[in-house]
Order: sequence, then structure tokens, then C-alpha cells
Amino acid sequence: MTKRDQTQGTGGRTDPSANDFEALAEQTQRVVQAFWERQTKEMAEPGFSIVDVSGVSQAFADFSRQLISNPTKFAEAQTRLWQDNVALLQNLQDRISGKEVDPFITVPKGDQRFSDKAWEEDIIYDYVKQAYLVSSQWIQSFVEEIEMDAQTKEKVSLYTRQFVSAMAPSNFALMNPTVLRETRETGGENLLKGFKNLLTDLEKGKGQLRISMTDDEAFEIGKNVAVTPGKVIYQTELMQLIQYAPSTDKVYKRPLLIVPPWINKFYILDLQPKNSFIKWVVDQGYTVFVISWVNPQESLADKSFEDYMLEGPVAALAAIEQAIGEKDINVLGFCIGGILTVATLAYLAACKDQRVKSATFLATMVNLKDVGEVSVFIDETQLQSLEKHVASTGYLEGHHMADMFSLMRENDLIWSFVVNNYLMGKDPIPFDLLYWNADSTRLPAAMLVFYLRKFYQQNLLMVPGGMTLADVPIDLGKIKTPIYSIATKDDHIAPWPSCYPLTQATSGPVRFVLGASGHIAGIVNPPARKKYGFWVNDTMSTDPEDWLAAAEAHEGSWWPDWKKWIRKQSGAKVAPRVPGEGGLEPVEEAPGSYVKVRMPN
Repeated sequence: MTKRDQTQGTGGRTDPSANDFEALAEQTQRVVQAFWERQTKEMAEPGFSIVDVSGVSQAFADFSRQLISNPTKFAEAQTRLWQDNVALLQNLQDRISGKEVDPFITVPKGDQRFSDKAWEEDIIYDYVKQAYLVSSQWIQSFVEEIEMDAQTKEKVSLYTRQFVSAMAPSNFALMNPTVLRETRETGGENLLKGFKNLLTDLEKGKGQLRISMTDDEAFEIGKNVAVTPGKVIYQTELMQLIQYAPSTDKVYKRPLLIVPPWINKFYILDLQPKNSFIKWVVDQGYTVFVISWVNPQESLADKSFEDYMLEGPVAALAAIEQAIGEKDINVLGFCIGGILTVATLAYLAACKDQRVKSATFLATMVNLKDVGEVSVFIDETQLQSLEKHVASTGYLEGHHMADMFSLMRENDLIWSFVVNNYLMGKDPIPFDLLYWNADSTRLPAAMLVFYLRKFYQQNLLMVPGGMTLADVPIDLGKIKTPIYSIATKDDHIAPWPSCYPLTQATSGPVRFVLGASGHIAGIVNPPARKKYGFWVNDTMSTDPEDWLAAAEAHEGSWWPDWKKWIRKQSGAKVAPRVPGEGGLEPVEEAPGSYVKVRMPN
């Protein structure tokens, strides 16, 4: 049969050949073999999982006992569900009879699963959608009504939501109008291509599903992401220090040191020129330095949080003075890099070291008493399991953190890709943010255990003298440095009420700003996009909700607001500093070699 014969009657499609099916069969065999090899290995040596199966089972057992002990509440909830479904059926009947009726229940704002017009225009699809929404909202609200301890409720709530999200009709080919339309138009080619995509992701994970979120081949670090010009001027075992080339005729005298998180990599702040915070700051006339953290191997297992401080920002302060002759410095910390920066400021304050003249914090928690759904993954049982795992490996593999963050935003980071990749049979689109998101890093054992125990579990950062770094007791009250702190309203990783207490913890002036959107989109928000917005209030109430209630809303990016603030902390203009022309010889071109290390997870 010729290729022309294969495509006749299929609208120009190329029907799959015997070779295509043979290739799929071979790939399937490889995947099945990899799966059983993984299963055999895990049965012999059970590995660590971010999902604590026994803990989840125990939580739902506790939930069940509460149900049994309170049959009246369960009966009332069942009655509400029955009444809602009766009302929904009446709504359907009215619509079938031709009446103009409003939906009984509407899709929550921002939920993209039902964006296809058929979910509204087709009576049956609309009923299926509304029936799902009624049931899903009922079960989640019912969980919230049951009296349990906070940790158990958080766990039951999270994993109930996982079930509810998995059961959405949009996730099933026969119930998703978009998928059915694609299947008719392609003669089922989308499902065949989707099966191939599924096998490829299983093969990539060596028998465990690793969902592709973007086209990894579309990006290369130093080529089309992390391209702001500069040089690595200094390095330790834990970091490389990048100095960026000036882009203005004059620069502010006081340089800026950026301390990024070491979960993922620094180039979230330097994705592409159009959305690079680093490039934007350089273009405002600043001498910018950035720490690029190492992707640690087993040899760095004993590196502690204290080492990250001494070999990170503390070492960078000395290197910057050597490189450009400037002792006074502004610093900026992001997420866990911000937590390290807060601790560093307290350490420097106790040592009477006044080199840091201002500090900016992006999505930085200081009071970790209530961290939302993150707490599900770091209870005592999980911590003990993690400690045992990293004691044998020397590090925590990067994919565990990625898995955790995906479970906290399952519809955006799991199910949307299941539909696109496996049901629609489409390849994921090139997206710089998702490329960065997949470029996760390992975490050394000693640092990770200390961080989770001292900061998350015991919440000692807010306790004066609660922890000691380099033989120095840490007390945030000794920090007098002017501070600018930006948190984001929909942040699921660093909830903004956990960031706000910085306004009360230090002794210096603090400007607190609340941005719209989430942990990344709300921070990496270039002014040219004219998106989102932010709130400001110069009165620092003790209660974050009181602060927000009296805050003034502004449109667009928070970057220009920060620009006004940081300019006052930066001194006069001087001649630009060219990397490599100061007191330190360049090691290599930016973005350096540390950031390019990608390890199999």
C-alpha cells in the first residue's frame, strides 16, 4: 500500500503503519521491563516517597472514626447532597423544556478544565460538569466540617482533593468534548500519539511516570535562558558568584547581591530578556551580583545550613569588596534564599558587621508555624523517613520536591498535561518557566535535615537565640537594616501571612508589599506586561488581615515601586564596573558551569 492509499478518506492524515505499531510494541516492552526492575528494586530496598502511604491511610482512618462517631452530621451532609442533585436535575429538566435558566453551580474562577464552549452549550456536557462540581464541592466542604486535629485535616483535605481532581470528567476521553472532537477529526490518531507520549514519559522515568511539561529541547542555559551578559568572578564548593556586565553609562555606587533559592536554580530571575528581573535591574543602573548554587552530589552530604551561609552570602560580601572595592552592599533574597538572607543578617548584626545597608525579600517566610499544605509532607513520620533516606544517599533527589509542588497544584501541573499529552496527543509547548521548573536540584542531607527540623518543625527563626549559626545565636530583633518585603496573595509555597511577621520581627524600617498571583508569576512580573497588581500600606499592623483591609491597591508590577525604594538605598552614581577589570580574575563566562549541571532524578 502506498502512502497515498493510506491517507485516502482520512482528510490528508497519515494512517499508522505496521512499523509504527512495531515501534510502539518495542517501546512498551522497554517500559514494562523498566517498571518491573524498579518494582523489584523497591521491594528489596524500599525508597523514600514524598507521599507517606501509611500516614495517609492513618489520617483517613481517623476521619472515618469521626464520621462513625457523628452519624447526624453525616446524615445532614447526605441530605444536602441529595437536595443539590434534585435541584440540579430540575435545572436540567427546565433547560430541556426550553426555559432560560441560570446554571445551578458555576465553574470557579481560574478553573481552565471546562473552558471548551461545549461544557456550556451542550445540555448533557453541561449537566455532567455541574454534577461533578456539586459532588466535588460537597465532599471537600464536608471534610472541612469534620472536627479533627489540624495536621490530620490538612492531610485528609489534600488527598481528598487529589481524588476529586483525578475524577474530573475532563480527564476522561469519552467525557471530554475537546478530546472527542479531536478523535473524530484525526481518526483516533491523537490517542495513538498520546499513548506514545505516555510511553516516552514512562521510559524517561525508568518505569515511573515523569510527565513532560514543556519541550526540553527548545531551551539551553546560556543560549536562550540565563543570557544576561556577565562573568563568574568567584566560587566555593557551594556556589559561583556572577557579576553582570553594566548596560548604563553610570551605575549606583552600592551594588546589589541576589541570593536565590537552591531548590531549582537562579535563572528563574533571568529566564529570557523580556521577563528577566536581573536584566531589568542591570538596566536600571545597578551593579548586580548573583549567587549560582551548586547541584550537590554525595560528596557534599555534610554541607550544613551554616555552610550555605558562610560559603554563600558571607563569602560573597568579601568577594564583592575585593572585586569592585565596595564594602557597603544591598542584598536581595528569594524564598529559601530569603530565609538564608534573614538568618545571615541576624548573624552579621550579632557580629557587629554593618556591611549590608538594605535587604529585599521576595516570598520569604519567617514565621513557619502555619505553612499550609506543605505541612502534609513534613510531619514527624515523614521527617524520620526522609532522614533515613538521605543518610544513605547523601542528598534528596530533586524530583521529590517537584512532586510535592505538583500535588499542591495538581490541576495545573498534572492533569492539564495528562489531557494535553496523552488524550489530545499533543506535544507540550516550549515554555521557559516550565523548563526551569523541571530543572530541579538535589539537596544535601545535613542542610536539609537542619532546615526542616529547625525552621519548619520547630519554627526557631522567630525565637531569639532559638538557633545558633557559626557559634552565634540568631536574633531577628537585632536586625536594624531597612527592609523591603514582597509576598504574593495566592502563594501556595510561602503563604503571605507567614511572610508578613517580618514586619514585626526586626528593629529597622520595613516596607511590606503584597502582590497578586502566586509564588513565581507574582514575583517575576515585568512592568511591560501590565498584569496583576499589588497592595501597600505603610501602617504595619500586627495582624496581616488588618494590614490588608486598610491597604491601597495598585495596578501592574511591583518592580517600579521597589525601584523607587532601592534607589534611596544605593548612593550616588559612579563609573560602571566591568566584570574582570577589578580585583578578581574571571573564572568563566556567565551563567557559569554550576547552573548547567543536570542530574538524573
